[in-house]
Amino acid sequence: MSEPIPNTNGRVNCPSSDRERRWRLLLGGGEDGSGAGLSALGTEDAALDRALGALYDRDGDRRGGLGRSAPNVARWLGDIRRYFPSAVVRVMQRDALERLNLHQMLLEPELLEAIEPDVHLAADLVALSQVIPERTKETARHVVRRVVDDLLRRLDTQTRQAIAGSLNRAQRNRRPRHNEIDWSRTIRANLHHYQPEYRTIVPDTRIGFGRKRASLRDIVLCVDQSGSMATSLVYSSVFAAVMASLPTVNTQLVVFDTAVADLSEYLEDPVDVLFGTQLGGGTDINRALDYCQSIIHRPTDTILVLISDLFEGGDETVMLKRAAALVASGVQVVTLLALNDDGAPSFSGDVAAQFATLNIPAFACTPDQFPELMAAAIARQDIQQWAAARNIVTNRS
Repeated sequence: MSEPIPNTNGRVNCPSSDRERRWRLLLGGGEDGSGAGLSALGTEDAALDRALGALYDRDGDRRGGLGRSAPNVARWLGDIRRYFPSAVVRVMQRDALERLNLHQMLLEPELLEAIEPDVHLAADLVALSQVIPERTKETARHVVRRVVDDLLRRLDTQTRQAIAGSLNRAQRNRRPRHNEIDWSRTIRANLHHYQPEYRTIVPDTRIGFGRKRASLRDIVLCVDQSGSMATSLVYSSVFAAVMASLPTVNTQLVVFDTAVADLSEYLEDPVDVLFGTQLGGGTDINRALDYCQSIIHRPTDTILVLISDLFEGGDETVMLKRAAALVASGVQVVTLLALNDDGAPSFSGDVAAQFATLNIPAFACTPDQFPELMAAAIARQDIQQWAAARNIVTNRS
């Protein structure tokens, strides 16, 4: 008698039910009932079935594209990388160029140039960068650059002002030595203590010049580059580039899926950062936090922003211990479930709840809110209170 066969859903199937499962995935659901009589799929297989159906449904009614209203191509590309080996992924990507109406767009630079670019288009082009034909690659970079330049114009000044203002407040010395006193600011702060009979001011509050250091804060952006986080990656690259240009903060950008890449050396050009990523389907947050831990040298002056949907594909228990160790060392850890205008995607509520017990807030953040969030973190404000004041739902709300 044959032994039971464990499947990818954690169930145990006998050989006949495993064959049934394979036929169901091969035939699809189908309104004609071709796969309807077969056994229901588990959660993992259902997701795999959706990835296959998006490309190979026989009804011919699906139409792909790269615009805001089209299916999320970047997420789909991430899904197939998760479920299939590399050789199969390459075949499916080539099929997608034909079947999802992407081929004409990617083969004709003029058509791609004529499309109104937005952050979703940029994310999809980055996701497809490995299969874009050579004659169109430069046009694709140009389209992504248009999006990045537009974001820089919109977000650069806001980010600089918020962070610089917070740093200026953070570096004021409230317990200065005599030679460090800023007399002009100290007098203004104590005018209400003026003593008319003595014609003098009693300096109840003394304000000093900030002690100069190479950087006042270290900021590490640790970004999940799985397909579902594609637009968040675009915004993260732009913000990292802006912050890297500020001499008072030291900014590093780390991206990860099942591997980790430090892209800090490319921060002068966010487009180079984006085309240096490889949007994938796996996620190993533990490995990413391990790397971040290794590059943090001033824990009490470091802000670590983890941008991820928290679906851990690695060792979740070890990951939580590592996050706890980072907090215990003095690192200020904030988790953004998304950094985009679309709100939070599907995310792991269990891990978010575990993070709450570690005093690590987790919530979705819009690009317009991000500069103010960083300013609040630099000023060591309570991020939970900051979010609550703006009606942002967090993992403690």
